[in-house]
Amino acid sequence: MHTCFRTRWLAVPPALLLAAAVAAGGAAAQAPGTVAPPPPDPAGTLSFGIENDVLGGTDRYYTNGLQIAWRSPSADLPAPLAWLNRQLDFLQGPGELRWGIAVGQSIFTPENTELTNPDPTDRPYAGYLYGALSLSRVTATSLSVLEIQAGIVGPSAGGKFVQNGFHSLIGDAPARGWSYQLSDEPVAALILERKWRVPLAGDEELGLELLPAVSGSVGNLQTYAAAGAILRVGRNLAADFGPPRIRPALAGSAFFQPQGDDFGWYVFGGAEGRAVARDIFLDGNTWTDSRSVNSRPLVADLQAGVAVIWRGVRIAYTQVWRTEEFYGQRGGMQQYGSLSVSFRF
Repeated sequence: MHTCFRTRWLAVPPALLLAAAVAAGGAAAQAPGTVAPPPPDPAGTLSFGIENDVLGGTDRYYTNGLQIAWRSPSADLPAPLAWLNRQLDFLQGPGELRWGIAVGQSIFTPENTELTNPDPTDRPYAGYLYGALSLSRVTATSLSVLEIQAGIVGPSAGGKFVQNGFHSLIGDAPARGWSYQLSDEPVAALILERKWRVPLAGDEELGLELLPAVSGSVGNLQTYAAAGAILRVGRNLAADFGPPRIRPALAGSAFFQPQGDDFGWYVFGGAEGRAVARDIFLDGNTWTDSRSVNSRPLVADLQAGVAVIWRGVRIAYTQVWRTEEFYGQRGGMQQYGSLSVSFRF
């Protein structure tokens, strides 16, 4: 049987540098009728998120993601972060400051998980366990985020343990090809993102707005440039910048801050395109031979969903359709669902 082992590292494309420069630019001018700047927020936000392809009716490719994230009140930063924040004025611009941490795990499998020796032309098995540190600056019309994400890809990430343990719990067959997963490798990525709030119609009782966004990531984990937007309609839209998601994605804001009363809702739809130079989950290990596939340089996500905010709790559900990520991918677009629950306290 033919096997495909290779290592690939692609240079950062000019598009990534352009996206990072745009993301680091100043906030868009405030349009007439926009809400007042957010007041200092004494509450932090704790968010729990799960993404799973069973919500799209499949069990393949990006099959599961878990994340727990904390965003601080808009208060003074701890001393080490305050020093780092001062170095980033030229990147992030003005705004209320927040810092955040997150831990998470993502799991990837090929289409056919019954094969002990997986198809070498299909997506390789991979688990990813990580932590993240972020600094955010928020104004009435913009959100700027710098995130440092680091962790490990490989057996030590526990992908086999989590997936097959859960399958055993529900009486489902195990995925049999984990012996061919990517090898252990420390990974990291520096992520820059900027979002803008563009009111289109209505007010806080019932409004329509657009949330354009650009982002970029550099590292041996993933290197890409992305641009997209969310269109949403609802009540109390100024409370957040959309629901949180596990990257890469139109990630919204892990915090929320109701303006006025404590009830809000919105329905939304959006799209994001990414120019991808490096994705370890497709291109394989950086410094050692591993399974890999011929990844596509352009990937797009479509999404739609609903969010509700009430009494310091935000619940959001997003359905995602992702275009093919590698040549020879079978089954067309991947579908998966994303559910998040956030608490202010």
